Amino acid sequence: MKSAFRNGYFFTLSRSLNPNIPSTLFALHLIPPHSPPSISSPPFRSVSPIAFMAGGEPHALPPLEKQFEDFRAQLEESGTLRDRIRAVVMEIESTTRLIHSGLLLVHQSRSTPEVLEKPKTQISVLKELYNRLAEIVRESPGRYYRYHGDWKSETQTVVSLLAFMHWLETGTLLLHTEAEETLGLNGSEFGLDVEDYLVGICFMSNELPRYVVNQVTAGDYDCPRKVMKFLTDLHASFRLLNLRNDFLRKKFDGMKYDLRRVEEVYYDVKIRGLAANGDSVEKPAA
Repeated sequence: MKSAFRNGYFFTLSRSLNPNIPSTLFALHLIPPHSPPSISSPPFRSVSPIAFMAGGEPHALPPLEKQFEDFRAQLEESGTLRDRIRAVVMEIESTTRLIHSGLLLVHQSRSTPEVLEKPKTQISVLKELYNRLAEIVRESPGRYYRYHGDWKSETQTVVSLLAFMHWLETGTLLLHTEAEETLGLNGSEFGLDVEDYLVGICFMSNELPRYVVNQVTAGDYDCPRKVMKFLTDLHASFRLLNLRNDFLRKKFDGMKYDLRRVEEVYYDVKIRGLAANGDSVEKPAA
């Protein structure tokens, strides 16, 4: 650097004394000796995620990208299917509200045929909705329980309403096969889950204590005896099941309190001498 400065100073002084010195010679002497050639780095080029073959045809996606591309397609298909399921489930929920509002009239001491007239007309609607739901789920074979949670709660409510209507008519329990037949379900393809059926029966038992109290108020003093016998048999049948500590077990434990409330009404009626003489009731299960 110092040498270049000295050379520059010398030729500047020489040029001032002799203007005929070529300028090119002056410029060459300004370049420092032994200066390394400049090396320019190659320009940055972005790498495309899709590689191309020599003929211009794209390569197949790498395994990682292909996997997530498949995931994306599966999730989009699943989301579309779930939206269709939920649309039908909303209609099922709307129908159950109509049935429930009609059944509430039973607590106003109206006759059973009058109470069941309107709710019965909605059973065919439920059957058609469940057929539509089954058709949607069949589009994804083997994935019944993947989407089962989308209609689980509504189905439990449906079973409770159907079981209550059946009991009001016959005084007996709606069986699992009868519930499937009523809804037009096929157990081998799209059936009624056993746990949903059992939870629905537990929901139905919750309505019976209120029904008993209102019937006694209306003068039907034999109602507590019939309901107590029914709940006693139902409670004993549930005891045959080895239930885990889950939602179904909690609902079954609630049935014990339903039975106890009905027993209290029956004993009160019996002590007051309002029940018919000669009534025999089996001893309830402990």
